Amino acid sequence: MSEEHSQAQAAATDGYHFLIHRLHSLTGLIPIGVFLMMHLFTNASVLAPGPAGMEYQKSVERIHALGPLLVPVEIVGIFLPLLFHSIIGFMIIYTGKSNTQHYRYGGNIRYSFQRWTGVIAFFFIMYHVWQLHWVGQPFRGGSFRLYNESGGPAAAVTTAEAIKAAWWVAPVYAVGILASVYHLSNGIWTSLITWGITIRPRSQQMAGYVCAGFGVILSLIGLGALRGFKTFEVGSGAVQTAESLQEATHH
Repeated sequence: MSEEHSQAQAAATDGYHFLIHRLHSLTGLIPIGVFLMMHLFTNASVLAPGPAGMEYQKSVERIHALGPLLVPVEIVGIFLPLLFHSIIGFMIIYTGKSNTQHYRYGGNIRYSFQRWTGVIAFFFIMYHVWQLHWVGQPFRGGSFRLYNESGGPAAAVTTAEAIKAAWWVAPVYAVGILASVYHLSNGIWTSLITWGITIRPRSQQMAGYVCAGFGVILSLIGLGALRGFKTFEVGSGAVQTAESLQEATHH
């Protein structure tokens, strides 16, 4: 009887671990992965032609149009999944072991990179949130502003000022962007295996090429946005369009 009980308990434990790992994989793709892509594309709008930073301003204004719903959406849709994914990720790092037989392409190198880029991405995100998000304001951070004191557009200006705050900020962002993108693109590849979508070695190899190409493109978008903010002329952000003026009157 005790042996049957032990087997049942072991099966329940395995089922629990299976569910947690599936949720960890899923939250890494949705919503965290989707948000990362949207965030990088939004930032890249700073490179759009026209008045300096105004396309980026409009993009951010569309997000803030959620009004009072923005904070709960961020908490439920981003921060809580990110917290769960990070906690489980650190547990996997602490208890996991490399397995070259399970990951045939890349083996221990890819396995190790996935773990280390996850750690780098986590601390980078913490720094990024402290520096620009309203969460960091009680801790002398949260320098991002949608509008300046006169009601003019300030999204691009305040972001650029944060990137230019010190010589090491832009390199930190570059490393953080690359680590985050690698963690996502390689995470997509491993998730396809985990979820039983790419079973055969050939399909895994083809998926690897697609994920690598996706990672390269997303990295270029992220680094392009970073360069756009790094080279942004802060004085040019004073340009104010009729759309931003009208939007400012509603705040």
